[in-house]
Amino acid sequence: MTTDVLDNRSLNRALLARQWLLARRPATAGAAVEHLVGMQAQNPLDPYPALWSRLDGFDPGEVGRALEDRTMVRILVMRGTIHLVTADDALRLRPLTQAALDKELLTHSEHGAFLRTIDTAATAAEARPLLAEPRSGTQLKALLAERFPGRPPGALAFLCRNLLPLAQPPPRGVWGRKGQVTQVDVERWLGRPLEAAPSVEDVVLRYLAAFGPATAADVSAWSGLPGMRAVLDRLGSRLRTFADERGRALVDLPDAPRPGPDTPAPVRFLPEYDNVLLSHADRARVVPPERRGALGHVMGHRGSFLLDGFVAGAWSATTDARAGRTTVEVLPLVPLAGDDEEAVGAEAAALAGFLAPGFRADVVVRDPLPPT
Repeated sequence: MTTDVLDNRSLNRALLARQWLLARRPATAGAAVEHLVGMQAQNPLDPYPALWSRLDGFDPGEVGRALEDRTMVRILVMRGTIHLVTADDALRLRPLTQAALDKELLTHSEHGAFLRTIDTAATAAEARPLLAEPRSGTQLKALLAERFPGRPPGALAFLCRNLLPLAQPPPRGVWGRKGQVTQVDVERWLGRPLEAAPSVEDVVLRYLAAFGPATAADVSAWSGLPGMRAVLDRLGSRLRTFADERGRALVDLPDAPRPGPDTPAPVRFLPEYDNVLLSHADRARVVPPERRGALGHVMGHRGSFLLDGFVAGAWSATTDARAGRTTVEVLPLVPLAGDDEEAVGAEAAALAGFLAPGFRADVVVRDPLPPT
């Protein structure tokens, strides 16, 4: 029996279809966040342009309301990074990521040596009541210094970060509002306990629905967890097997969308940290290898943009409220001409309109960055 081979463009189009980047969907923000198994949100406003690029008629107020009514939560989950997730997924995913956070706790370059000398579980249990209500970092360290005199409060705050399930409540992460980072016990915040035995197999199936086809290494890169080969083996009869152009084994859901490699892919603008760029061990399906070095030179911009499905440059935005103007600056990594330049400019202008409704939208396209 031969194994079907998927070339890189086919993998790209499958990923874009599942990420809702081939066509905007008439769905709610909650449905999108659930389908995508969360959205990276270490930059607290990153999910907003990410959802705008995926949803038809996206209302940023929907996410803010969900954070405030606690049907969505910002919490540390996959890869030890803050994600915007549904409340149900916060209680499901946080226990699954604990093993990776345990490892990080004791190997941390600054705090690991001290934390290896104490009973971390007992200390975390004693500290947990301090986070029954939202605390800033300064407030938490002061309370920890009082509760544990003689122990470094910075190390204890890091212990709380990794061992306790902590949400970052609003106003942080609400569109149009500002707020410092605070943390609160997510079980207290949601009024429900963490799932006692969440199914890693179910979560991996959801990953494939949003990011597949994938290798075991891809699943590990997304989740931050080892042992994914064994999980995929347990799911064997529920999966279909492919190979990539290098002969590596890929698995996928049998009926998941896999558009042809020539399927048109519109220009899309993404935030700096978008999981479509971060959730595979081999990112060639969305970031061409020859562009990786140049892309590193433009990180720190607000994000990147896709042209023909692949990362083709970076973007940033500035708003002059007094002049009533928002400018989106586009920094290509490849030459833009003709229809491509027009499509990038049109999407950049639409993005400016989303970022500052009612303001004049200006677009500046810079000369391409020289190859590295």
